[in-house]
Amino acid sequence: MKHTRATTAARRPFTGLTRRQALGSVAACIVLGQAGSLSAQDAQGTPFSFDALTTEMRRRAGEDHKVPDPVESPLPELDYDDYRHIQFRPASARWQGGAAPFQLHAYHLGWLFKEPVKLFEVDDGRAVPMPFSTDDFRYGGDISVPEHVDLPGVAGFRLNAPLNAPDRYDEVVSFLGASYFRALGKHNVYGLSARGLAVNTATGGDEEFPRFSAFWLEKPAEGADQVVFYAALESPSVTGAYRFVLVPGEVTRIDVTARLFFRRDVAQIGIAPLTSMYLFGPNDEGGFDDYRRAVHDSEYLVLQSGGEAFVRPLNNPSRLANSYVGANGPNSFGLVQRSRDFGDYLDAGAHYERRPSLVVEPVGNWGRGNVRLIEIPSDLEANDNIVAFWVPEAEVSAGDALEFDYRLHWGMLPPGSRPKTARVLRTLAGKGGVAGVEQDNGRQKFVIDFEGGALPELTAASEVVPRVKAGGGEVAEVVLARIEGSDTWRLVIEVAADSGAVVELRAALFEQDRRLSETWLYQWIVE
Repeated sequence: MKHTRATTAARRPFTGLTRRQALGSVAACIVLGQAGSLSAQDAQGTPFSFDALTTEMRRRAGEDHKVPDPVESPLPELDYDDYRHIQFRPASARWQGGAAPFQLHAYHLGWLFKEPVKLFEVDDGRAVPMPFSTDDFRYGGDISVPEHVDLPGVAGFRLNAPLNAPDRYDEVVSFLGASYFRALGKHNVYGLSARGLAVNTATGGDEEFPRFSAFWLEKPAEGADQVVFYAALESPSVTGAYRFVLVPGEVTRIDVTARLFFRRDVAQIGIAPLTSMYLFGPNDEGGFDDYRRAVHDSEYLVLQSGGEAFVRPLNNPSRLANSYVGANGPNSFGLVQRSRDFGDYLDAGAHYERRPSLVVEPVGNWGRGNVRLIEIPSDLEANDNIVAFWVPEAEVSAGDALEFDYRLHWGMLPPGSRPKTARVLRTLAGKGGVAGVEQDNGRQKFVIDFEGGALPELTAASEVVPRVKAGGGEVAEVVLARIEGSDTWRLVIEVAADSGAVVELRAALFEQDRRLSETWLYQWIVE
């Protein structure tokens, strides 16, 4: 098998297993084979391990991708309204009773989720299928369902735990659709999502959406503070074996190991992909006639690498937009929500101030690459129009095998979401010039407020200077001053550019060579 050139601990060729580990692949073949069928399995279970699953997924990468056969459903065709009336019965939750630290609920097949996902419980190294039937669900509306009918699988699952109160089981993580999943920290409500892998996203060809076809969940011991589970990833170009360790808390953490095996050349892979929504905010009001001040699940892309922190306010562009931020061994990157007051949004239903931030922390050195940000025009807050992921520098070819290890931090203030220096408090944008005096001078004005870090310690004698660049445009004016009566410093930039230009802006505050702030990035698409 051919391997890429990566040699680091985190982004490295997966060179295979020992002979003893490889012998376990027979067990993995049995489990995976059963996962794709309705055959009965020995009640004693089948031996299972992550290494055995890895061996099986590597073997499958040498075969052509097989589209799952359609399954017979006991339900009629479901639309959105039908599907939302189907609820899992709490009394059917797996692992409930006693001092069980986690409970598992399943999602019903139907509507957009028609390919069955198989769930297995792993106890003492043996995997047993988790069967589900129509008895496990409540069917509202006009749906007519026969009783006691076994289902060919489920659409996904969620795990509940005592997250916000010791006597209440709250939803912590949800896996539903392709390789998408969402998680919550304490006091969060659902917002952005993660994915197992992105393949050829916005590359000019057809994007693939790999799917988790089966999960193996280790039965948590009484009093455990974490749950471990595994997944098989399938797509036309790649297979994968995934290991997840979920640790709920103030900031919920998910440790991920992804072992990937490529069936064919891939134009671009996206590692640890994140998907979110940005409709409008103070820096990009977008002409929405809305009573709310802002509508977004995330407002910034953040990246920490090489001792420098970057922050990029998100936009809802007039056309598809791409930004790349290069790094050599990133410390972390993610999509964050910094505005945490109800008054920042004024939405009493959606509560955008409680949407989690999500930060990816690579384990080991991922080497050279880029964090790619894709912003898609949208006029509905129901649309996820923001995508971000890590793109390794090395090309990926058929026969390659790679492994990535990383941690996902979900919460109000996860590590990596705030810099050690001063942070960007807000970004405002509008036409250049002075209102009523020199309107529409062809320039764009950007107002960036910085706070925190060493800024409160500065005196009148401190020589604070901004360093500003505008690739694709011209910086026409720069003004920096402390806002009177506060420790906030305001940077005002006016930029000129030709129509149709894409201007990449960068700004940071310094005191001589001492960096005082994170580096503000912005993309201005000139109409």
